[in-house]
Amino acid sequence: MQLVDFLINVQAELPPDQRTELEADINHMDGVVSACFNLEHPHMLTVAYNADAVTSSAVLERVGKRGIKANKIGL
Repeated sequence: MQLVDFLINVQAELPPDQRTELEADINHMDGVVSACFNLEHPHMLTVAYNADAVTSSAVLERVGKRGIKANKIGL
């Protein structure tokens, strides 16, 4: 298993309930180990995943399918 992480910068005006739903959705993806928003920077979602099972692009695509504007930021 190759564990890596990255940040997703989501639109700042995303309501708290949608952030919670997004965290849950990403956490249920195969290969994702953890997805959580930063309390100090609520528009930043940190995602840790198994690079042998899923890609950061696939995770970002999943965010986009929810209609959320987001950008991938490497760590």
